[in-house]
Amino acid sequence: MTTLLRGGRVIDATGTRDADVLIDDGRIVAVGTGLDGDTVLDAGGCIVAPGLVDLHSHLRQPGREEAETVETGSRCAALGGFTAVVAMPNTTPAIDSAAVVREVQELGEKALCAVHPAGAITVGRAGERLSPMAELAELGVRLFTDDGSGVQDNQLMRRAMEYAVGLPQPVVLAQHCEDAALCGGGHMHEGAWSARLGIAGQPAEAEELMVTRDLALARLTGARVHLQHLSTAGSVEQVRAAKVAGVRVTAEATTHHFTLTDAACAGYDPVFKVNPPLRTGADVHAVRTGLADGTLDAIATDHAPHTQEDKEQAFDEASPGMLGLETALALALTELELPTEEILALLSWRPAAIAGLADSHGGPIAEGRPANLCVIDPTATWTVDPAASASRSRNTPYAGRALTGRVRHTIYRGEPVVIDAEAQR
Repeated sequence: MTTLLRGGRVIDATGTRDADVLIDDGRIVAVGTGLDGDTVLDAGGCIVAPGLVDLHSHLRQPGREEAETVETGSRCAALGGFTAVVAMPNTTPAIDSAAVVREVQELGEKALCAVHPAGAITVGRAGERLSPMAELAELGVRLFTDDGSGVQDNQLMRRAMEYAVGLPQPVVLAQHCEDAALCGGGHMHEGAWSARLGIAGQPAEAEELMVTRDLALARLTGARVHLQHLSTAGSVEQVRAAKVAGVRVTAEATTHHFTLTDAACAGYDPVFKVNPPLRTGADVHAVRTGLADGTLDAIATDHAPHTQEDKEQAFDEASPGMLGLETALALALTELELPTEEILALLSWRPAAIAGLADSHGGPIAEGRPANLCVIDPTATWTVDPAASASRSRNTPYAGRALTGRVRHTIYRGEPVVIDAEAQR
């Protein structure tokens, strides 16, 4: 049974053209005009793009299934146009062993998108001894991070980079850049708003110090490093300079760090609590500039579901994190003054390359390629409704926000898993 995406404008890394896309047995079998198929999905007025790839999703399973599961998180992803996500390892237990990697991979076999577990850099994400990275890499893990906390020990991080360089598989070490001692237990950005609200803050320098360290260690060891959810102007500038100097570094920014500022915390609503925290308008401008000029390589969601009980507490006691998979594309299309092609690069083929997934995701829409695609209506307008989310959680900071651009269809392994903005299973 063939599926035809009819009448769309195809956009990928090779360019833009009007074409139908015919799919059979999980692959693209033709791209052209006047095609026909057994099942026809209307793509008129829409963009047909490679499926989006998220470098930074918290699917909570194993251990926190009350907030999210691989299945529900993958449904959020598919509705948002993602055909692959990298699942962060701060689960319970952490993804630091072959057994947990296999568990997440097995859960992913039934998901609505590809789920690629990231491995922890250290055992239990405790920052004391390295995880068995070689064993995890043999199972297909390509990204390692202690996300949720940065590796604080300088010597240990150097050893991790040196070890990664020696692995036969190409891997990247990703870092949650945060100097824990300098953060001092802060709960939002340290600045005028934290002083006004009486909330302990995290200075921008807490992020920037670890960025400085990891760039220096990457230069020393030759390791590939990926800096996660950068949020400050200083961090962006350091990455810009490091790339000019030839350091093997990539970096991501989240949607909330280019759409929201610390002023959103004025009402003490914990839905706006996130780590790293929302920063100033100047930082938001720097992040947007970094995305526009190529300093920042990818837009990531940092999809971080939390139960109502975890969020509905005093600001300083609530868990940090926001939902992101279902709104990322629309926020980028609505808020960023970038060509659609550039936004898709930031959400699809560039993150796919970073994650080592370019063979199956984010690649050219061409005959013989795996059929992992999304169809986007760039003019559709909609309002974010937390109650309508596919997530088990409701902690979106964008409730009631009007957005332009929405995923109409998502094709994963040749199967339409989203049709007319409705998940099919």
